[in-house]
Amino acid sequence: MPQPNGDATRDQPRPQALSPGRSRNMQANRRVDSKPEIRLRSALHARGLRFRKDHRLDLPAARVRPDIVFTRRKVAVFVDGCFWHVCPVHGRQPTRNEWYWTPKLRRNIERDQRANAALQEAGWSVVRVWEHAGLEEAIQAVLTAVEHAPTVRDRSDSSGVVADRPTAQAAPAASRLP
Repeated sequence: MPQPNGDATRDQPRPQALSPGRSRNMQANRRVDSKPEIRLRSALHARGLRFRKDHRLDLPAARVRPDIVFTRRKVAVFVDGCFWHVCPVHGRQPTRNEWYWTPKLRRNIERDQRANAALQEAGWSVVRVWEHAGLEEAIQAVLTAVEHAPTVRDRSDSSGVVADRPTAQAAPAASRLP
């Protein structure tokens, strides 16, 4: 039975780890507080920006949990890992247990696309930064989105219409898994 977020991985058999070391390595992967995320948060904080980290947003279309959230400006920032989100520069097709990893990674991409769509539909700006992106490049992408986003009180005109804003990225988008 698929999970509420559409991820059926928990019901599938999991591949056996190639070694105890590989098992420890995979278990050490963190959902929050990755090194690139911490570096970006620290740099943004040092520049005087205040935000929420790993803050769940209950939107009409979906629940989304960005890595960094500027609630007053409605800007959501994700720091995507190259393997888990299939980076166009460093992402690669799995060579072991591809029966497990290929669908898993494809679902990650689809979940990212659904999250972007739900956020944009709700009037949020989305910034996606690859973990390999340079710190200054990532900071600039976030600063641009925050500076150009009106505060929540200023978001609609007299008709109540909210302008649609595209996703900002700190690395060029390219094709992902087929």
